[in-house]
Amino acid sequence: MTTHNQLVSFGFTAVSLYIKREDLIHPFVSGNKYRKLKYNLLQAKAENHYKILTYGGAFSNHIAAVAAAGKEYKFETVGIIRGEELSETQNPTLQFAKSCGMQLHFISREAYRHKDEISFIENLHQQFGSFYLIPEGGTNPLAVKGCAEILTPEDTQFDYICCAVGTGGTIAGLSNSASPHQKLLGFPALKGNFLTEEICKFAHNDNFELIADYHFGGYGKINEDLIRFINAFRKETGIALDPVYTGKMIFGIADLIQKGYFQKGSKILAVHTGGLQGIAGMNSLLKNKNRPLIDIHD
Repeated sequence: MTTHNQLVSFGFTAVSLYIKREDLIHPFVSGNKYRKLKYNLLQAKAENHYKILTYGGAFSNHIAAVAAAGKEYKFETVGIIRGEELSETQNPTLQFAKSCGMQLHFISREAYRHKDEISFIENLHQQFGSFYLIPEGGTNPLAVKGCAEILTPEDTQFDYICCAVGTGGTIAGLSNSASPHQKLLGFPALKGNFLTEEICKFAHNDNFELIADYHFGGYGKINEDLIRFINAFRKETGIALDPVYTGKMIFGIADLIQKGYFQKGSKILAVHTGGLQGIAGMNSLLKNKNRPLIDIHD
């Protein structure tokens, strides 16, 4: 994978916002998924595994990334998919994963809740043989190690580091590599107050704060205000945002700037963690509900 990154700056009246384009790292394994998989793939190879098994939902960026990385690095891949009623023929994310060679195994949402139990994993080994297991969302110590590499020495100029939060691995890695003067702001895509405990399993510092006001109702939930914002942002800047993670983060940052949250003169770095593959799936849902679509045209 070739790392391709750039910073894009935006001037506001009182602060400066920069976007770190981690989404440009790789066309299919972009942003934090590249970072999370980097050391896991190296470990799988070191342990002589030829098969990777992981978990995810219908529009999972992680599932798509593992499938693409498996194809590129010659691993067999198995995706345990939440929702036995789903079909890859109806879903662009799962279609892509299957086209990369991933074997998809659909299970009920009730069974999925037990995915981390030893007996459940033993049954998977009986069914699929030996494999290297990567958790849902990709977060484990090796993933956090990879995410810590998002920040470079040049990024010490920033006062705030912002990122979207799913399973917490990305913000934990950023927390571990941030400079002492920097504050991290995480924008959860999920509704609930459980994430801090998850992040603290991997983060060595208490330099982060979760801004829980911009989840728009929960994971995968959006409204027309967010759609309009994402479309206007792309029209103005040329940068696409996904509706599940980065769209909510940038919406939140812009709102906080307007409310005077940041000290005058602050320099803010927002990490674009990719996830753009999920736009097609979201648009299919929006179309079925006769709601406005997210712009995907250049």
